[in-house]
Amino acid sequence: MKFLVAYFLIIFILSIFYTVIDKVHSKNSNSRVPEKVLIYFAFLGGAIPMYITMKIIRHKTLHNKFMIGLPLIILFQMIILILILKAVSNT
Repeated sequence: MKFLVAYFLIIFILSIFYTVIDKVHSKNSNSRVPEKVLIYFAFLGGAIPMYITMKIIRHKTLHNKFMIGLPLIILFQMIILILILKAVSNT
């Protein structure tokens, strides 16, 4: 259990960090964080903090890949979590 908490804490922090860094770099014309990296962290469990961060800092809010994609990833992850919890409770 401690491992899962640590894992998600790290993924949440990295998801927020890379989202903010991409926003800062977009304003300064520096090298950007590839969208593949942001999507990767979303799939690893960082979709919720990334979506919230994007809404707060108004970053990529016009990109359907993120504004529709992240909620779909969240929904998919919730379904998986529910199925896992059901399987565990049945044992």
